[in-house]
Amino acid sequence: MALAFLNGIRILDLSQFLPGPFATQMLSDMGADVVKVEPPKGDPMRGLDPITNDRGDNPYHALVNAGKRVVTLDLKSQVGIDSFTDLVKSADVLMESYRPGVMERLGFGQEVLRKINPRLVHCALSGFGQNGPMRLVGGHDINYVAASGQLGMSGTVEKPHMAYPMVADYAGAMQSVCAILGALVGRGLSGQGAYLDVAMSDSVLAWQSQALTAMTRGHTLGREQNLLTGGAACYCVYETADNQFVSLGALEDVFWKNFCDAVGRPELIERQSEPLPQTGLISDVAAIFKTKTRDDWDDVFRDVDCCYHPVLQINEVTGHPQNATRRLIQPQGGLEDAHGISVLLPFWTNGEPPTTRSPVVMSSVDDIFVSWKTT
Repeated sequence: MALAFLNGIRILDLSQFLPGPFATQMLSDMGADVVKVEPPKGDPMRGLDPITNDRGDNPYHALVNAGKRVVTLDLKSQVGIDSFTDLVKSADVLMESYRPGVMERLGFGQEVLRKINPRLVHCALSGFGQNGPMRLVGGHDINYVAASGQLGMSGTVEKPHMAYPMVADYAGAMQSVCAILGALVGRGLSGQGAYLDVAMSDSVLAWQSQALTAMTRGHTLGREQNLLTGGAACYCVYETADNQFVSLGALEDVFWKNFCDAVGRPELIERQSEPLPQTGLISDVAAIFKTKTRDDWDDVFRDVDCCYHPVLQINEVTGHPQNATRRLIQPQGGLEDAHGISVLLPFWTNGEPPTTRSPVVMSSVDDIFVSWKTT
């Protein structure tokens, strides 16, 4: 059964590419009616393959907009302005990801929107936020994680390594959902909407309190230098004899002991607390892992409680028994037969897994008006 947490909530989605659409897809998965409003040329995501950079039809627009209805409106025309104004009157949430100032230039700044619909929750998702010296600076995920300090702590001593999938894009999307849900609860108490200024860079910055606190306490932070950045032998990635990789997260004493016993090296147990970075101990453990293939190590640790897991390649993920049990990975159809693999809302409710999303549907403004007037 589909989730009904947000049944009756109407969302207008002006956002493009990934972060905003992913946020509204989560809200759609929870029962909201999401109408994605695209310009006459469509969302640029339709023609951009974010994996290979190929141009042309791709499944990724259909994937991130599954579960929504899509309408085309020219907000620079009077017809489009009038239609959008009527939609705003009936909407509960407006999601947009323009640069600061664009909504004002389109004639839908905060004061205008508040007059049209005082109960509207307006979420403006941007790279660096609506104020500050970088508010108008262009950027993408790699820039936002660089600005937050996250990129500077990820990778090897020689070079920071970017993460995939995009940390700031998804963090911004999830922060938007949290803010929107909180604002809707607040509206239920006050009767008033809210204007939410969410920045992708802020969303990653919000995760940096541990690192910032360590810095103020005099600890030097660096790639491959600290407990959680690759400087500890018990919490590291290792290469196997067949050039595959495994992860070890044996932070607690009992897990490290179990690991050392399993590999027949009990003399390593007392070395867990050596000063960081544990270059020598890491080298010793690396030599151990190089003696067997990844499959062999899977067999060794199958019944050993030591926080071990092989580093799966993406083509191994769908067949993993845990993922199969959780039932999040599903085929997904879309526009122009753009089929792909969709990962559903990542939580179960009352013992039931999330339900499959319906494909993205092209609609008309008139159809939206009719359905919103009758629900």
